[in-house]
Amino acid sequence: MNFPVFGTGLMMGLSLIVAIGAQNAFVLRQGLRNEHVFAVCLACGLSDAVLITLGVTSFRQISAWLPWLDPAMRYGGAAFLIWYGGKSLYSAFRSSGALAVQEAGLSNFRATLATCLALTWLNPHVYLDTVMLLGTISTRFPGYEVSFASGAATGSFLFFFSLGYGATWLRPIFSKPASWRILETLITFTMWMIAFNLLREM
Repeated sequence: MNFPVFGTGLMMGLSLIVAIGAQNAFVLRQGLRNEHVFAVCLACGLSDAVLITLGVTSFRQISAWLPWLDPAMRYGGAAFLIWYGGKSLYSAFRSSGALAVQEAGLSNFRATLATCLALTWLNPHVYLDTVMLLGTISTRFPGYEVSFASGAATGSFLFFFSLGYGATWLRPIFSKPASWRILETLITFTMWMIAFNLLREM
């Protein structure tokens, strides 16, 4: 293990993932509701680890073999994000009371995990960051790709678990109905902005 390369991977992973996006908004929401937080954070971290490993080991081969994959991911991801944004907007208008922490556990575990995985694996930006960008950067460290990938994956796990469980400190704010409406509205526009950018880049 080369620790300077590991540290570079860790910082690169954190810098790419810290921006608000579909995954992060969902993890934050689950943390605020105290619903399936560990499973959601673990699923996001493991997904990133798999994609980072794929990028470090197979980036060039994948691009050459599947030239159609990028446009397919963009259209599919944009459609899903538009739907999910509409769902959040509906929740913002429908909500008439605070979503109390005591309501934890009411959402279906399988549905929550499926949504989490969809927001991860159907989002082309996840592939752009993990497979393409980190895969490209790893080529700067020949012979130490494992150290770089380990650092980047560690950054993902640290971020998601910090976000999911750190949301506890924000719960007093979200005891008010207006706070949840604002959050759901922000999630809506985040999802739609990402979808718009995906379609614009076609």
